[in-house]
Amino acid sequence: MLKEFKAFISKGNVIDMAVGVIIGSAFTGIVSSLVKNILNPLIGLFIGNIDLSSLSFKVGGATFRYGVFLNAVINFFIIAFVVFMIVKILGKMRLRQDQKKPTPKSEQYLAEIVTLLKQEQGQSSPTDTETKNPK
Repeated sequence: MLKEFKAFISKGNVIDMAVGVIIGSAFTGIVSSLVKNILNPLIGLFIGNIDLSSLSFKVGGATFRYGVFLNAVINFFIIAFVVFMIVKILGKMRLRQDQKKPTPKSEQYLAEIVTLLKQEQGQSSPTDTETKNPK
């Protein structure tokens, strides 16, 4: 059982996920600080209140702290936007790498064989004749 656990932990996907979680936690702290210390005061200048987290209202004995909720929403949108941008950039990088990959030799050889066979037989491919002469 210990060997299986060691094999599981040493797999690349598990390590990548662990690194992602750690970096995500650190990133969340950075975004929270950005919202609390920079964006909230900036927004507060426009609405006349410096600290959004202090915004609240009372109904009976219950206090509704909607300012804390607004902070969480701002945090979420910033994190979601950054993750979106990262995924978009990584997608473009993968697309470029896929385009740069050479065609495997076997595919090149098969394409050459097909071309030579067509030249020897003096025929076009069956799909070409079917489209030219529909039944």
